[in-house]
Amino acid sequence: MTISTTLPYDDLRDLLALLPGDEKHEPSALSTLDVIWVLYDRVLRVDPHRPDDPDRDRFLLSKGHGPAAFYAVLAAKGFFPVETLAGFGEFESRLGYHPDRVLVPGVEISSGSLGHGLGLAVGVALALDAQERPEPRVVCLLGDAELEEGSNFEAIQLAGRLGLGRLSAVVIDNHSSAHGWPGGIERRFELEGWSTITVSGRDHDAIEAAFAAAPGDRPHVVVADIPERKR
Repeated sequence: MTISTTLPYDDLRDLLALLPGDEKHEPSALSTLDVIWVLYDRVLRVDPHRPDDPDRDRFLLSKGHGPAAFYAVLAAKGFFPVETLAGFGEFESRLGYHPDRVLVPGVEISSGSLGHGLGLAVGVALALDAQERPEPRVVCLLGDAELEEGSNFEAIQLAGRLGLGRLSAVVIDNHSSAHGWPGGIERRFELEGWSTITVSGRDHDAIEAAFAAAPGDRPHVVVADIPERKR
C-alpha cells in the first residue's frame, strides 16, 4: 500500500517556499524534512486516496509547532493539491500553524503542544492491539528538547513495559535540549526496554534501514542526528 511518488524529493524546497510568512518555522521544518520524506516515500503504508484506511500505518507529528515540512511532503504525495500550500495560515485555509486532523487529509493528530504526541502514539498502538490488527505501524516524530516534557517519560516507560512492538519513535536531535540526556538519548530509551539506533538525519538510506531494524517485539526509537543550526 506504499504510495508512488507524485513529486520528487528535489521539489520539496520549492514547495516549502510556497508557504508564506515566518510562522512556518522554517528551521524547525527543515530539521524534519528528510525523515518525513523517507517515511512517506519508503517506509509507511499509506494511500492518499484512502487516508482513513483502517489498515494504514499511522504517523503522528508530535513536533507540531513546525508542520511546514509535513505539509510539503503530504502535498508532494498527493494528499491535497500543491496549490493549498500558498494559503498556509490564512483564515479560510485548512493548513494552520499547527496541523489539524479534522481539516488536513493524512494528519492523524492535532498537535503543537509539546510533550503529548508520544503518549497519544502509545494509545493508538494499544487500540490497534485491542482491535487485533497485525499490520498497522505507529510512528511518532519528536524533537530532542520536547523529550524534557514529563509526559514523555511516562510514555517511554509504559511502551517498554508493555512491549509495544508496532510502535516506533523518531527523535530529531538538534542537541538543543536545555538539560540534556545523561548517556545520550538512546540510553534513556534503552533503560525502558526499547531497541535503539542513531543515524544521520540527512542520510535517506540510513534512515530507511533504521526503521527496518525495528525488532517487532518491543518499541523502537530512531535518533536522527541533525546539526543544531538546522533546527
